[in-house]
Amino acid sequence: MWTEIDSPVGRLRLVERDGSVAAIEFSPYRDNDGRPRGRRDDEHPVLVETARQLAAYFARELTDFDLPLAPLGSDFQRRVWDQLQLIGFGETASYGQIAQRLGMTNAASRAVGVANGRNPIPIVIPCHRVIGADGTLTGYAGGLERKQLLLELEQDALF
Repeated sequence: MWTEIDSPVGRLRLVERDGSVAAIEFSPYRDNDGRPRGRRDDEHPVLVETARQLAAYFARELTDFDLPLAPLGSDFQRRVWDQLQLIGFGETASYGQIAQRLGMTNAASRAVGVANGRNPIPIVIPCHRVIGADGTLTGYAGGLERKQLLLELEQDALF
């Protein structure tokens, strides 16, 4: 099941599978990527709650999401995504820091970056909070403009 919502970072498609959030997709959507999405259902409880929590996040009223998540990925990707969820609202971490938290050396930064880029549930699994070791913004599946907007939203909410 899926639905769409408007947001400050453009249209988002929310995808549910088996009672959990499976994906949040930025427009323009890639419909021919082989991912099953099912039919549109704007009233599905998980999708309604996801939309509500995202609206509260964008309104700076929510800093921690509480949603059932089911991202599909390898064991390594899921370990990286678990680490992303430990980066607090308004905070950032580098790819190297994530690698170290996983018990790996800085040499694993590239692998962390690849896993970060394949995160199917952006915003809720906050891959936008991962930056380069020198503090610069690096790639983001939704585009650097969206990443900048999300980081600014969180910083502005703290002050």
